[in-house]
Amino acid sequence: MLLAFDVDAGAIDEHDRWHTHEHLPERMSIPGFHRGTRWTAVAGAPRYMVLYEVASLATLASDAYLERLNNPTPWTSRIMPHYRAMSRGLCSVLGSFGYGQGGEAALIRFSPEKSRAAELQRWLLEQALPGVPGTTGLGSAHLLQAAQTAAMTAEQRIRGADRGVDSALVITGYDSGAVAAFAQEMVGPGSHLNHAVSGLNYGLYRLSYSLSSAEIDA
Repeated sequence: MLLAFDVDAGAIDEHDRWHTHEHLPERMSIPGFHRGTRWTAVAGAPRYMVLYEVASLATLASDAYLERLNNPTPWTSRIMPHYRAMSRGLCSVLGSFGYGQGGEAALIRFSPEKSRAAELQRWLLEQALPGVPGTTGLGSAHLLQAAQTAAMTAEQRIRGADRGVDSALVITGYDSGAVAAFAQEMVGPGSHLNHAVSGLNYGLYRLSYSLSSAEIDA
């Protein structure tokens, strides 16, 4: 699950405390949740990218998950109204290249043109992304595609209806300059991606906090 959003400036400090000390531990205690990672923008927008790695898409429609979403804690209820422009995608991973996760990341979101979607996917999976793990400064690349519609829940009603995510690339690495250069190459005027999509948007992010379910269970 991929989330991209802003938070009211005056609520940022409290949001980060809540997200670190209550929200991520709560989510990681739900069966099927493996890891949650929060990133903060260093260039571009929105301010936050959050990734939740789950066992399967069924996890995101499970009774245990929906029960949490429909019964927010008092702290969650206080934070939710400060969310702005939330995009939330329940995604399939069409391809992953490399191992591990760098501390620097690029998020590229887009909607493929229907007539070129298959061609674009082949280019990404066969040409553009396989070389990422062997590139100095980079570590991993992931192609995500919306696969499931999120249910309306009590949490979402508090913050307002979420936007969806069509397709996204997440590139991570250990060198911010290398990650930025790769992202700019991908979205530049001459890029194959640039000529086959609409709604192209990207930002550069730095790892803020990460928690796994194994750490909760330990």
